[in-house]
Amino acid sequence: MAPRQAPTIRQRRFGTELRRLREAAGMSAPTAANLLGADRTAISNIEAGRFGISEDRLRRLASIYECGDEALIDALALMTGGRKGGWWDEYRGRIPPGFLDVSELEHDAARLRTIQTALLPGLFQTEDYARATFELPVPPLRRLEVELRVEHRLTRQSVITGPEPVPYVGAIHEAALRMQLGSRSIARAQLQHLLKESERPNVTLLVIPFTAGGFPLLDSSVLYAEAQNRHLDTVQLDSPTGAVFIDSPTQLANFRTRLDLSEEVALTPDRSREFIHTIVKEL
Repeated sequence: MAPRQAPTIRQRRFGTELRRLREAAGMSAPTAANLLGADRTAISNIEAGRFGISEDRLRRLASIYECGDEALIDALALMTGGRKGGWWDEYRGRIPPGFLDVSELEHDAARLRTIQTALLPGLFQTEDYARATFELPVPPLRRLEVELRVEHRLTRQSVITGPEPVPYVGAIHEAALRMQLGSRSIARAQLQHLLKESERPNVTLLVIPFTAGGFPLLDSSVLYAEAQNRHLDTVQLDSPTGAVFIDSPTQLANFRTRLDLSEEVALTPDRSREFIHTIVKEL
């Protein structure tokens, strides 16, 4: 089997958790490979996401590492073996890989939590609003790449609107709601769309008004993807150079706390919708 040239976020996340189990057992990668009956470099390649592993081998490794967390082992087992490509694979090589990793992360999540302080959540952006955001970079993107990114962003929204919608809780700062991208009519249509989407049973939108003052994630854009097992949660942050993914247990715990504290200063879902209605009337 040829090694993967560019492991996805799911593949890297799987390997990272296996590395943590091995390190918790105080075992070197060559020793683990020997006990597994594999090439001495096999463990390193698996942990880097360059090679996959069968469920049987995963459970043998868990036994070698003396891992007693059956729930975690079962969750990891669901990530083994071959997997059919997702819709996002159509964009591989056409837009940055970080965009595809975000799609995969959302697709596999048991629940999504986000906070946005400058732009509205990508999962609820209209076509015109999304296009306006992709026209901001310096140097400017080529028109074809802008359109590909817009198309990809709109398709991402199936995680919310599809037949098996993922539960979603999103906090949005007033600054993001009042930011006018493109034109006033685009901003108005975007907020009206946001109000419509907020009525979905799987969606909870919370507005953080200016009057709330400071809060832990004031300067952040955060996606927290909850997995079936908390050990496999992942945080994604936006940065000028692309998506950043975080899976350290300590950092995950810190982000959960920060999100909790940020949501506490937000308006209730009903008052949040009323707040957005007010902004729409002002446009």
